Amino acid sequence: MKKELHMLPPSPPLVQAGLDGSPPDRRSSTPPPLPHAGHLVHLETFGCQMNEYDSELVRALLKADGFAFTEDRERADVILMNTCAIRENAHNRVYGHLATLKTIKRQRSLVVGVLGCMAQNLKEELLDHESVVDLLAGPDAYRRLPGLVREALHKHEQGVEQPSMAVDLSEYETYQNVMPDRTQGINAWIAVMRGCDNFCSFCVVPYTRGRERSREAQGILREAERLIAQGHKQITLLGQNVNSYKFQDWDFARLITAVADLPGIERVRFTSPHPKDFPAALLDAVAGHRKICKHIHLPLQSGNDRILTMMDRTYSRQEYLALVDAIRRRHADIVLSTDIICGFPGETDDEFLDSYRTLQDVGYHETFIFKYSERKNTIAARKYPDDVPEAVKADRVCRLVDLAKSISLRKNQAMIGKTVTVLVEGDSKKSSAQWMGKSDGNITVVWEKSTPLTQPGKMVSILVDQASVTTLFGAEAVPSLAHDSPSRR
Repeated sequence: MKKELHMLPPSPPLVQAGLDGSPPDRRSSTPPPLPHAGHLVHLETFGCQMNEYDSELVRALLKADGFAFTEDRERADVILMNTCAIRENAHNRVYGHLATLKTIKRQRSLVVGVLGCMAQNLKEELLDHESVVDLLAGPDAYRRLPGLVREALHKHEQGVEQPSMAVDLSEYETYQNVMPDRTQGINAWIAVMRGCDNFCSFCVVPYTRGRERSREAQGILREAERLIAQGHKQITLLGQNVNSYKFQDWDFARLITAVADLPGIERVRFTSPHPKDFPAALLDAVAGHRKICKHIHLPLQSGNDRILTMMDRTYSRQEYLALVDAIRRRHADIVLSTDIICGFPGETDDEFLDSYRTLQDVGYHETFIFKYSERKNTIAARKYPDDVPEAVKADRVCRLVDLAKSISLRKNQAMIGKTVTVLVEGDSKKSSAQWMGKSDGNITVVWEKSTPLTQPGKMVSILVDQASVTTLFGAEAVPSLAHDSPSRR
């Protein structure tokens, strides 16, 4: 996903941490000097919601140092790419962009930087990419980014080709005292923790984002309060394994409930969880609090026990299905989505069919299906040869996609004739004469504009009259209702 950043007024002063990512000196809140204030930065984001959130951190830190942003890549003095290392497609897109920037650098002066997970995991390859890259900064090095950019600009002016780098992982960096620089909108994200301790054999995150560390709870609540004051109606709590959040006597169930209790919030979501971290208190919070959305993303990855063991997922198929039952016993209408990987090393046809049958048995409303691609430095890359033929992987993906679409269509068609409550997000992608929003279960809903009372951020009731695989269509059943009073459980 590409995101170009708009020019905005400077962020408020930030508490600065040490250049090594050490805890900030809370006695000082004075921003650093503002050198190179005339340089324009263009920032593009690839990957997940956590990368989007990190780009908001980057924007805040650079603005506090005097840099401005532009949407126009042709006007930029510095082009930064915030990258993802989890999926092969994201890799390919970044390398494609670097090839384009090589041509641009022949024509004019330009500093190119790669941030995030690819910078952390593939630094040698990136620096070998025909000297296009002038700057590398890993996910724990963003406090150092203003200095790195200034250094790279200076080297560029002096004709020095040595790249500027900061790719060390931190044991404690959570960017606790950096307020992300966000554009206006209905939805906002808050990263409540960073890193991951699960070490799933296929996943590169522990090597690119380090070990788990949770933010201080009161800081999260202050950030949420600020978002609400700015007009955001929905907050999504983010983490690589968000439901393992733990800070002193705060667990994730207590944290998400506290956010949902804040006056002015309409909805709270969370992603991505791990099936091993769903205590009863968290299930009760999702099922019982009206502001916590009735949607759980529950990654399966495989429906076969041997493959799950090789993946180091720490649960069996039966344990996973027992969790699904526990969720639906508490609230039958909770919408479930999942991730499944096809073609993990050694996966047989029968083992693939276990995933197929699990998809049938659970009946997810939305399924994200991926072809296994080996990631450098992961346990799987070291232990298991990538031996499932590409044609077999592709066939399995197609079979799961077809099944997933049929299930999603059936579930959406079952909503016809029912009324759903929708948070209005804005115009639909296809027509400015239509509104688009999400149901409590995170299902996209589209309807014709019919009343001036309806605006982004409002809650409306939609009577569903049509459905596709991905979308519900309908009409407003009642006038718009905004819940302006404090939430009550």
